[in-house]
Amino acid sequence: MIGRGLFYPGAIALGIALAPPAAAQAPAAAPQPTHDPSFWTVQGENDSVSLGTKAVTDKYYTSGLRIGWTSPVRLVPETMKGLATTLWGQGETRLSVDLTHQIYTPSATQRRNPPLGDRPYAGVLMAHFGLLQDGKTQTGYDIRSALVLGLGVVGPAGGGENIQNSFHELLGQRPARGWATQLRNEPLVQVTSERTWRIPIGSLGPIEADWLPSLTASVGNLRAYLQSGVMVRIGGNLKADYGPTRLRPGVTGGDHYASPAPLAWYLFAAADGRAVAHDVTLDGNTWATSRSVRKEPLVGEFSAGLGLIFHGVRLTYVHRFQTQEFRNQRAGLHQTGSLALTVRF
Repeated sequence: MIGRGLFYPGAIALGIALAPPAAAQAPAAAPQPTHDPSFWTVQGENDSVSLGTKAVTDKYYTSGLRIGWTSPVRLVPETMKGLATTLWGQGETRLSVDLTHQIYTPSATQRRNPPLGDRPYAGVLMAHFGLLQDGKTQTGYDIRSALVLGLGVVGPAGGGENIQNSFHELLGQRPARGWATQLRNEPLVQVTSERTWRIPIGSLGPIEADWLPSLTASVGNLRAYLQSGVMVRIGGNLKADYGPTRLRPGVTGGDHYASPAPLAWYLFAAADGRAVAHDVTLDGNTWATSRSVRKEPLVGEFSAGLGLIFHGVRLTYVHRFQTQEFRNQRAGLHQTGSLALTVRF
């Protein structure tokens, strides 16, 4: 199917993205951390870890890479701290920067001219600049808020063909042959607001349990969506973080974490739902004719995995099962694995 598409959520979604509510924040300022590190993260996501399949091939969302940095509190300018206080009330403020790359392909990667009903080829390269805050609600629950600006490009300038086929050549695999049909070059602008609550369930000796409900709103010509979800964790020293980090549009707990003890760990299960008004990787280019598919407006995700923090180093793994994103998508739930390593300095 050939077409273009762009539809933004209304003023309500934009209001959520730009100004998450501050009324629920406690008026007292959060104490400054005694140890104030920065955090570096490297992360990879790939569909090659699919379970229950005899042959794994690239298709749909097939690969994601990210490198990120989160600042110490002491390096945040007073103007940015003031903005965070205006948006969310008092709390501990940080800045973040990351570079991400994501690859999307049809299932028929060995055809030079894939079927029109199959997902278009697309490489997406984005830089994200985030304002982050950890605070508390008036009832004493921990809360993490984020406002993120994304700038990037989709199309040949995104480098999807070179990265995918160079990696295939390195592994001795066949190249994907249909990149000539990929989306055209288009600059991307994205604004995303996220909020996650950390609510204890209880404990039995050193074993704790909590749940982390979350809300996300995002607008831009990359994607426009509203998302909500919940994660349940069991482990030790759960206050160290807000769950594993993910590449968006996946629900992410963020890169920075505390280290109240030499060891923190957890197992988790999560579910979330996303209402999608626009996705350039499905709807096609905004200002040019390109390939496109008929997207599903509602997408669900189910995930499970683990997190481990040992002497300041965090390792997390997420295995995700996602419902169909477009009408002709095949092979049931689409699976990806996400592995992230974060080191603090």
